[in-house]
Amino acid sequence: MEVPNDFYTLVENVCRDLYIQSLKEIPPDVVEAIRRAAGRETKEVAKRIFSHYIKSIELGRDQNMMVCQDTGIPIYWVEIGSKLRLDGARLTEAITRGTERATREHPLRSSIVSPLKRENRQTSTGQRIPIIHYDFAPDSEALDILFMPKGSGSENMSFLKMLVPADGVNGIKRFVLEQVVGAGAKPCPPTIVGVGIGGSSDLCMTLAKKATARPLGSHNPDPQMAALEDELFEAINQTGIGPQGLGGNTTALAVHVESAWTHITCNPVAVNMQCWRAERRRAKVWPDGKVEVGF
Repeated sequence: MEVPNDFYTLVENVCRDLYIQSLKEIPPDVVEAIRRAAGRETKEVAKRIFSHYIKSIELGRDQNMMVCQDTGIPIYWVEIGSKLRLDGARLTEAITRGTERATREHPLRSSIVSPLKRENRQTSTGQRIPIIHYDFAPDSEALDILFMPKGSGSENMSFLKMLVPADGVNGIKRFVLEQVVGAGAKPCPPTIVGVGIGGSSDLCMTLAKKATARPLGSHNPDPQMAALEDELFEAINQTGIGPQGLGGNTTALAVHVESAWTHITCNPVAVNMQCWRAERRRAKVWPDGKVEVGF
């Protein structure tokens, strides 16, 4: 199905709104996980921190306020339905314009700068930004857009190690736990810990990032990977790092593992953490103008 010309304007408007709303309304699964963790908490300092989290969530939702000042690095995962016929360059331009409009029209703080000069265009865009990952969905006539504004506190806590097969599963566990403990309070815990296993170095890091965007409560469909998620989740929450690193029962809200097959002499593992807000927003867009928005 060939998309009409106004489809690209629709995508632009959708991306503008995804960016703004992701900063104000925390996903329901994350809110529920925060409330559950607050209810289980036994440390007084941690209880007070959770109460501040919950108040911030309510202010964002009820008063149309941003939950955090960090507008993040704009990242999109875009799945193109196999039955759609569209111009990929125009699609990228539409997503970029939507990102720029969100920043200028709301307005939002632009957190994007050039790496050496630190130049800020005040648009949340620049060379290769926004980051857009494209994939394809079989037998679909829709465009699926998942947006994440990735804050720097958690993004700075990103790690990769090129393990070898001899390191085994214990090597993976050791590396993940060492990074979480070493990160301490920096990623604004409790976090969602994304783990990538396999592939090449770049794919492994991408898998870890995408893992943090999964709904809380979901498991990897591979039973062995799902068991690893559960084991790491229990171990991380025994560290006692707690909310904001001040001690408590909950250091991670979830551990999500994504994997890819890899070279016979490699077994890379990556860790990417997402802060307690786990901001994300999703939309499905159809050529007839229909739009469904969710998380």
